[in-house]
Amino acid sequence: MRRPNGRRRVEMARIPNQSNLQVTFSKRRDGVFKKATELSTLCGADVVVVVFSPSNKPYSCGHPSVESIMNRFLGGNPPTDTDAPNPIVIAHQNANTDEINRKLNRLEISLEREKKYGEALQASRKEPPIEKLSSFDLKNLCKALEAADEEIERVVSIKKERGFEFPYQTIGSAFAPLRVTEHSLSNSDEGPSGSNE
Repeated sequence: MRRPNGRRRVEMARIPNQSNLQVTFSKRRDGVFKKATELSTLCGADVVVVVFSPSNKPYSCGHPSVESIMNRFLGGNPPTDTDAPNPIVIAHQNANTDEINRKLNRLEISLEREKKYGEALQASRKEPPIEKLSSFDLKNLCKALEAADEEIERVVSIKKERGFEFPYQTIGSAFAPLRVTEHSLSNSDEGPSGSNE
């Protein structure tokens, strides 16, 4: 009576019988492909396995597709149409999309708030243009501008005393030559009658 072979350790050497070799190749190839598919499913890995048979026929298995992974491996661009998208990549894209949508919503709310603020500012700004001001209003405006100019000059002189560089020319210092000219013209209009007394 013949003893069944069962599961026993196979010696790792080339199989001499051609028909046994082909059967073993087919079974082991299927086992390798099954393990590759399990690795892809369990870990979300992109996997490709390429095997050449003893008769030099190529067999391949890959996820999402053999072509896309081979192109990526060889440095080419992956094809746009793959058999099935990777669920991890899809989850990552969805998370990014959700974050971008949240940022967009915050920006839209902020934009609406700023628009309302701008409209409120425009509504509160009911000043007439300078051309329509009365002479009294123009004199008050000039006094307010001169007061602001004096305050700026005061702050600039304090900053300069403390060693801060002030690279800009203030309005007062820009108009100083004009004021000197204006002052000398007003004195010359008075003439010698004012100085003789």
